[in-house]
Amino acid sequence: MPRRGAAGALRCPSLRPRALAYTQRASSYPCSPILHPPATMKSLHQRLTLYSDGNETYTFVPAEPVGARSLTIYRNSGDIVLNAPNTPVPVTAERSAKTIYGIYGMISLAMSEYIIVITGRELRGHIMRQNIYRATEYDILPLNPDVSVQHPPNTVESHLLALVQSHLKGGNFFFSYAWDITRRLQAQWATIQQDGDRSLWEIADDRFFWNKFLHSRFIDITSTNPDQNLSAYILPIIYGTFDIRPVSVGIHQLRFCLVSRRSRYRAGTRYFRRGVDPEGHVANFNETEQILLVGGDDSGTQLSFVQIRGSIPVFWAEINTLRYKPDVQIMELQDTIDAMRAHLQENVNLYGAQAIVNLVNHKGHEKPVKEAFEKYFEQAKTPKTRYEYFDFHNECKNMRWDRISVLISKLEDELNEYGYFHLDSNKSEPVKLQTGVVRTNCMDNLDRTNVAQAAIAKWTLNRQLKALGIIQPNDSVDNYDDLIRDFREMWADHANFISLAYSGTGALKTDFTRTGKRTRKGLLEDGYNSVIRYLKNNFFDGARQDAFDLMTGAWFPRRGWNPATLVVDRRPLIMRAPPYILFFSLFMICAGLTLPRTSDYSLFYYFLLWISLAAVALVFIFVHGIDYVNWPRLQPLTDIIYYEGPGFRSGRKGMGLGLPALEKLKEGAVEQARTIAEQHRRVKSKRLEEIEMGTKRVD
Repeated sequence: MPRRGAAGALRCPSLRPRALAYTQRASSYPCSPILHPPATMKSLHQRLTLYSDGNETYTFVPAEPVGARSLTIYRNSGDIVLNAPNTPVPVTAERSAKTIYGIYGMISLAMSEYIIVITGRELRGHIMRQNIYRATEYDILPLNPDVSVQHPPNTVESHLLALVQSHLKGGNFFFSYAWDITRRLQAQWATIQQDGDRSLWEIADDRFFWNKFLHSRFIDITSTNPDQNLSAYILPIIYGTFDIRPVSVGIHQLRFCLVSRRSRYRAGTRYFRRGVDPEGHVANFNETEQILLVGGDDSGTQLSFVQIRGSIPVFWAEINTLRYKPDVQIMELQDTIDAMRAHLQENVNLYGAQAIVNLVNHKGHEKPVKEAFEKYFEQAKTPKTRYEYFDFHNECKNMRWDRISVLISKLEDELNEYGYFHLDSNKSEPVKLQTGVVRTNCMDNLDRTNVAQAAIAKWTLNRQLKALGIIQPNDSVDNYDDLIRDFREMWADHANFISLAYSGTGALKTDFTRTGKRTRKGLLEDGYNSVIRYLKNNFFDGARQDAFDLMTGAWFPRRGWNPATLVVDRRPLIMRAPPYILFFSLFMICAGLTLPRTSDYSLFYYFLLWISLAAVALVFIFVHGIDYVNWPRLQPLTDIIYYEGPGFRSGRKGMGLGLPALEKLKEGAVEQARTIAEQHRRVKSKRLEEIEMGTKRVD
């Protein structure tokens, strides 16, 4: 039976194991020496014109080829119909002034289903003779004629629409109409013969096809009705980074490219998505591919080197309490070993052997997570997997970041063994295959991971250029100003974008990645970013997590769902009042500073009153910190926050003083959150089972 991910869409078995085909049948590669999209691959429509026929239909007409089959979506019924060639547009339909560059997908909210279309794009570069674009502007079209995006009918719909809009605005989305941006070069090469007559969405990597859930209706229609093949309208999009630049090394002209792809499974924000889920998906999983192109598209050389990162694959969390360091919680669940084994084995199936690089601290706040990882890793006994611990902060203390070379030395055998992917136009088969991957993690898989991955990538780039004879065996990329400058800038920008997606701010320690050394200015910037991270992670990330859950299909409106849970604060009055008391007290203190001084005696008691009230309110807020964190509302984390099972928790901060009267008031809200989460799990599980059994359509 096909496996399913958090988004509820089918995970086609043919997409998963085939990526390892390069290790099993290298001799069966096609004779074409250079990788290009097959000429027979079904093309996507690059420009669409939108016609709106009042409250009846939306019709999308391709700009080319002339006479192509247009697409009509009926607003009242929600039916999607691919029209016959040369079908005329209704005479009453109005033409939109905007050009549509692709359909992002369709999403159901509380009051209506919506079509998300791309109305702005930015050309970011060319690779394999194909353009790569970043989506910059979007329109959201309601199917329900009684719903307006500009003036939603109620606060719930307004809130859900705001989540969709914020996700689109804050994301970094890339696409191509003819090149599979979701898959690394080696995976594309391994299946190039089979992919010739298939559509782009059919060959896309299920993990990185970010908008697959939103295209589930299009995919379902295409899969079940051959005459209604909507493949030309299904545009795979990645959430990640893409940068390509021309560089020169001596007399050689190269193109250097960096691509990262973020997994749509267990997607979310820094503190609200940690660890692994029962299916083996980890939070903040990213695949990074460094591509080097030498010569022309048709007569050159292509090299690719891939690394991956992801959260530590055990059940763990950090519970926000308004303190700078959250409580670390390890949950020793019965299926922890199976979940870790599923994750590690999937990596082996996809990439070959793997070296696990763990960069967390060996003492203090991070120690329990390190110990849990090592404990379950030993029990999982995954083949072709080696564990390497590197105490980053201890090895690189006092700004000695050049000590990252110690890690490279430890990994040198694996890096030499795993190699990289190398195609040469003069040879009928690949010169080299990458037979393994380095998987790096720290606590967030951001800052330390970025430094380590950039160092590994630089070591590999040196090796590649020497193998090609572009630089001498005793030479280094550090001696070529243009190349090393672009390398550092691209890896620093890449680090920032991955960090923005997960933590809400740019990455820390990018001064080292950008300049090759740690600076005091970099330390100050890190301090600023750390403060912003604290504020966003505690007071704003709940809505951001809700947007991830909504757009990836981890949450969807269900029968019996009470929309009021999104917009109504159900905390007791005594919990809602302290922030207002604090802000009013601060206002009165500021006002007192401007009052005429009639008597120092009276002002003393005035300030004493308001400062005392502010202090009491502030202490109350921090003592009950968990109640003031901006938590996700679509999928409440109540079971994690109040987990009482076996495992470890560094503290029970932010849970209040345990006063019986106050705890009784809070108990109802906590129980209601648990009920909401459990209802969603049951409904979702039933829905997925129906889809797997073929009794329910994926929509």
